[in-house]
Amino acid sequence: MTAAPPARTGDDIFHPDFQQRPFWWDDAPPDDGNTPLPPRVDVAIVGSGYCGLSAGLELARAGLRIAVLDSGQIGEGASTRNGGMVSGGLKLPEKMRRKMGPERFERVMQEAAKSFYYLENFLEKEKFDAQYVRCGRFTGAHSPGAYHRLEAQADSIHRNTGFATNMVPKQAQHQEIGGDFYHGGMVVAESGGLNPARYHRALRQAFIDAGGTLHGHSEVKNIARSAGGFTLQTSAGDMQADQVFVATNGYSGPVWPWLRRRIIPIASYVIATEELSPDLISTLNPKARMLVDTKRILYYFRQSPDGRRIIFGGRASFRNSSEKTSAKSLHRFMCDVWPQLGQTRITHAWKGNVGFSFDMLPHMGSHDGIHFAGSYQGTGVAMATYLGHQSALKMLGRDQAPSVFGELRFPDNPLYHGTPWFLPIVGNYYRARDRFERWTGR
Repeated sequence: MTAAPPARTGDDIFHPDFQQRPFWWDDAPPDDGNTPLPPRVDVAIVGSGYCGLSAGLELARAGLRIAVLDSGQIGEGASTRNGGMVSGGLKLPEKMRRKMGPERFERVMQEAAKSFYYLENFLEKEKFDAQYVRCGRFTGAHSPGAYHRLEAQADSIHRNTGFATNMVPKQAQHQEIGGDFYHGGMVVAESGGLNPARYHRALRQAFIDAGGTLHGHSEVKNIARSAGGFTLQTSAGDMQADQVFVATNGYSGPVWPWLRRRIIPIASYVIATEELSPDLISTLNPKARMLVDTKRILYYFRQSPDGRRIIFGGRASFRNSSEKTSAKSLHRFMCDVWPQLGQTRITHAWKGNVGFSFDMLPHMGSHDGIHFAGSYQGTGVAMATYLGHQSALKMLGRDQAPSVFGELRFPDNPLYHGTPWFLPIVGNYYRARDRFERWTGR
């Protein structure tokens, strides 16, 4: 048998048409949203991602005047930069059950699952062209010990959410993934994939059709109480609003320090390969699953909706790294999982911020009269959409069954003020733990 040629390295991994921008933007780029600011609205929404637009759509259809503002283009943040993986699962260890209490723990798990079904029903009802398919998710175990922990997790997921789960031992994992990097894994049937930029485009068009207005390049500099509501000072002028909803998540700036101290932005990096043969794609990902793993420095990857490329993401760096630099690490990680991609070149590389909280839970609510939602823990396609909708119902007084994510205390940390200085330290520790467990099998 002829040995495979060595993997590409350095700048040789880049296709001649390489771009440092999301692959998804080739199909559905962000919008400038250059509508002039109205002098007054019923609700001003800060942040133009899934959460803000989901809330805006519900509010606009209720007959309110709604303006969505963003510091850049409409949708240029994480909502069009993510991997397009749809899940209603939260990685909550059993110690969280003891900390939260069994009743609240089960409510959190059940409502997280509800966000998945909500998104599916929403996409179907609205007839959005988002290339959505329910395909299931395979989580690869990075060590034998991780496989055993997955068994307990699979049982917890099924008991608390009703999701269908099954374990795949290492000797059978080629049914799920065409490589030997993992030690078996877990399949969760209730998971899917979509084109995140197409979904965003459809959502923002529905919002416009409902009477809402979009205002890109309108950075909010200050939010202050005024007679009958709030005054928003923006780079495009001032605006009055009866209510304000802040949905900036991993892009929360200094305009509202209270929120910024509670959401930790962590950069996630993604690459897209050049087009591959259908036979190779079917070998790599036989069932066209969404793919993730159990490492603390996790990989998440999938085939593109058209089945021609691999989209591969992960935390390539815990420092501010360029897309081109991080792409070299991601290409190496991808080839660890699939050595048969050693000669494959990259056409796109990009990054986006994922919002986390200190308690590893999503949150919504209000503080000083300002509404908010955020910290989706990497499940933002479904959760941001769902909590945007729930926040709108709360503002309208229609939340007959209040969300558990609005009942939780939203913790901060006295040593954190919005700049995650500790991430390189934590990242190096997590990376060492992953390597130790892989070497020892724990």
